[in-house]
Amino acid sequence: MCNLYSITTNQAAIAALFRVVNRYVGNLAPMPAVFPDYPAPVILNTDAGSEMVLMRWGSRRRREPAGWRGWLKPANRCLVPANSFAEYAPEPNPETRKKDCGPVRAE
Repeated sequence: MCNLYSITTNQAAIAALFRVVNRYVGNLAPMPAVFPDYPAPVILNTDAGSEMVLMRWGSRRRREPAGWRGWLKPANRCLVPANSFAEYAPEPNPETRKKDCGPVRAE
């Protein structure tokens, strides 16, 4: 996956599907292309139940300290709702010699 996805489902459908108790995303417009470092809805598990919040995401550029495995615990996990995602092209672009990110497609 090349870090591009879409979320076009409405807020009420996401809340019903994942039994969201609290919603803090305001008016959730369709997002046909969500790139790294863009805010997007995620579902978090809290003591009060599931919450839907907007979070920015992306890859970290610095090396993590030795305790990074603590982030793998269930308390630090979230669910990212998505309708479709993009993958790299099977062959590199002849001009750039890099694989281009293909169109967002539904699975």
